[in-house]
Amino acid sequence: MVRGPALLAAVLVLLVLGGAAPASAHAALRSTDPGDGTVLPRAPRAVTLTFTESVGLRDDSFRVLDPGGHRLRTEDAGHADGRSDTARVTLPDALGEGTYTVAWRVVSADSHPVSGAFTFSVGKPSATTAANAAGPTEDPLTATLHRIARYLAHLAAALLVGTAAFTALCRPPDPAPLRRLLVTGWWTLLAATVALLVLRAPYEAGTGPATALNADALGRTVTSRPGALLLTRLALLAPAALFLARVPRRREHGPLATASGAALAVGLALTWAAAEHAVAGPLVPLAVTSAVLHLLATAVWLGGLVALLTSLRGSPDTATVARFSRVALVCVTVLAVTGVFQSWRGLGSWPALTGTTYGRLLLAKLAGVSLLLLAAAVSRRWMAALVTTEAARAPRPEAARAPAVEAPVPVGASPRTAAPPPPPAPSPAGPGPGPAGPSAGDEAADPVASHRRGLRRSVLAEAVVAAVVLVLTTLLAGTVPGRAAVEAARSAPAGGVLPASVTTIPFDAGTAGGRGTVQITLDPGRTGDNAVQAVVFGPDGSLAAVPELRLSFTLPDRGIGPIAAELVDRGGYWSANSLTLPLPGTWTMKATVRVTEVDQVSESRRIRILP
Repeated sequence: MVRGPALLAAVLVLLVLGGAAPASAHAALRSTDPGDGTVLPRAPRAVTLTFTESVGLRDDSFRVLDPGGHRLRTEDAGHADGRSDTARVTLPDALGEGTYTVAWRVVSADSHPVSGAFTFSVGKPSATTAANAAGPTEDPLTATLHRIARYLAHLAAALLVGTAAFTALCRPPDPAPLRRLLVTGWWTLLAATVALLVLRAPYEAGTGPATALNADALGRTVTSRPGALLLTRLALLAPAALFLARVPRRREHGPLATASGAALAVGLALTWAAAEHAVAGPLVPLAVTSAVLHLLATAVWLGGLVALLTSLRGSPDTATVARFSRVALVCVTVLAVTGVFQSWRGLGSWPALTGTTYGRLLLAKLAGVSLLLLAAAVSRRWMAALVTTEAARAPRPEAARAPAVEAPVPVGASPRTAAPPPPPAPSPAGPGPGPAGPSAGDEAADPVASHRRGLRRSVLAEAVVAAVVLVLTTLLAGTVPGRAAVEAARSAPAGGVLPASVTTIPFDAGTAGGRGTVQITLDPGRTGDNAVQAVVFGPDGSLAAVPELRLSFTLPDRGIGPIAAELVDRGGYWSANSLTLPLPGTWTMKATVRVTEVDQVSESRRIRILP
């Protein structure tokens, strides 16, 4: 158990890296004007997109290509009619006849980028259309680095806030060992926040990390809402360092110091709440308040568990454990109330609980919280047993005040020369400790030592389960809410798809120029007939032409497949108008890319097909 906190830290890292998954943006495309694939008698004056929540616009949010593949000169993008959930760009006058491609990329209110493309025709469709210019959904390396920094920031904030709260509220006898936790949490949060700030521009643009230090890109980042919130977090870390420097040296904190620490914790939590989906949708002020309380309760509970484990390395102080038990009970109550509100706001309906990715992640989190409560109940029982046993062993005040009874003195002997009384018989719990302390056998027979070991183990199990719950919470923050997913499914335009139906598969044929990615879109990603679109990108993110692309689907659990998608080269992308998937479930999608006349490579991914 001396290595318990180190083991927990390793588990946290493994859970984060092992559970990492691409974050889906919360904004889903609701409609386009003109609609995807429509043929118009005359050229439209502008292109308008409507989303399920507010979006931010970039300098290159729109790229419009003419039938020959040349980019049109357009004005800066803006919001239609002042509505933050729309994006509009004005088109040049007198568009010629043919098919035009519109590629778009915006930033969701929760700070995640989302992109796509569609086509419309003026007069009649062209014989060939311009290649889809949306570019890759995200650069894999940039996305991975951003994801790791984001998760580390969550874990570091929990460690920092939770340890400070444990020191101030639970008042351990020796807070000095907690200093290392505070220093680790502070520096990790600082490094993760700087990484998020630097990676912000390439993450939004979908480019590689090499573009992170571009001066113009950094300038745009610091003036955006996500960038301003990251700068605010960095600014709060400076006074937090001064406050935390005094925490391990003082057991008692005055009201002013406690209020200052609470204000810093609330400020840090706001830098997350104001950047995620709490700022979009109904009841925004209440949602932001709920998100702040939810984050703080999670941090105090999880970070406090790590601090408690550190304090339990030696002989545990039962008063400190009892105080943390009361603090944890308050955290559970806050988490329950805010969690119910956030679940109602994110789901919107009962079918979304099982029919959306957000709902299924929420069910997994509820299962984790239930297991966490069970582990906490076991810890409380060990603590109660330890307190009861130690109280029973404490000397009674009456016995301490009772007069000493002298041993009888034999006849003819003086009190000074009388033989000493025999030693007391050993108690049922075993012999008492000598000057060197109890032996291993004595500790094994000692109920107090047994209760201490049980308490350490149960708290460690509680901390590990809490870490899993934190990972699930972080994944929920990067998943389309059920309300938005259902709304997008009901009103999706022709060719529109749910974000979960877009899959990116990297490939490497082992030859020069044989690397890249395939972006595959299923519409609507449900049982029955689906339309398939596939775009191949080279290693630099540009469109790539390949001699052949094959796609097949298998449902191993039911023994169905492979079902081949009859892809046709459309001059820049591949598509199949009809692919029938008869049953819902987790299908295996296999993509085979032929990069030369003799070289090809196959990669598979598991995708979920909804009913």
